Amino acid sequence: MTTIKGIKNLLFDQGGVIVDIERDRCLEELRRLGMEAPERLVGLYKQDGPFFALENGDVTLEEFHQELRPLMPQGVTDEQMDHAFSSFIVGIPLHRLQSLRQLRKRYKTYILSNTNPLMFEGVIARAFAQEGLDVNAYFDGITVSYKARSNKPDRKIFEYAISTMGIVPEETLFFDDGQENLDAAARLGFKTALVTPGSEFMDIITQLEQQ
Repeated sequence: MTTIKGIKNLLFDQGGVIVDIERDRCLEELRRLGMEAPERLVGLYKQDGPFFALENGDVTLEEFHQELRPLMPQGVTDEQMDHAFSSFIVGIPLHRLQSLRQLRKRYKTYILSNTNPLMFEGVIARAFAQEGLDVNAYFDGITVSYKARSNKPDRKIFEYAISTMGIVPEETLFFDDGQENLDAAARLGFKTALVTPGSEFMDIITQLEQQ
C-alpha cells in the first residue's frame, strides 16, 4: 500500500497527470493532412517511427520533418505537421498549476516525462506560462526523454533522473497514468501512484496525507 510517510519528493509524469492530452485529436489532424494510419506511429504512452525518434532524442526537429515528409502528401509544410502533432496537447487546468505551487512548499517536485522538444518547448511551455511563470517555477528538477535519450518504461530514463536530479527513489512518490511505467519505477525502489482518467494527483496526495 502506498504511503506518504517518509516521502520528500514528488515526481510527476506530464501527459495524463499534469497536462491534459487527446490522442484522437492529434490523429484526426494528421489524417486531415493526408497521413495514412497515423495510429501506427502515434501512441498514448509511447510513439513509433519519426515521432519516437524525436521523443528519444535521436533526431533534430529538422530531421524529424525530413523523415515525416514522405508520409505526407506533397505540399504539406513543416508548420502544418508541427501543428497537427502538437494538437495532442489540450492544456493544463489552472488549478493544477496552483496545486503544484502549494506542494512545492512541502515537498521537492520533479518531472519525468516522455516528450519531445516540439511540444515541451512549445505548446507545453505556453501552458505552464498561464500564471506568468515558466515551468521551472513549479519544479526543482526536470527529466525529459529527448534529453535523457531514453523513454519510459526503460530503466535508463529512471537512472538518468536519479543521477541528474539527485533524488532517492525510496523517498520519492512517482505519479503516472501508465501502470507499466509505475512498475518500472517500483523495481528501482520508487513509491508509486496511478493517476486514472478523471482523477487528480492533488486528490491522491490529500488522501495519503490524511491517512
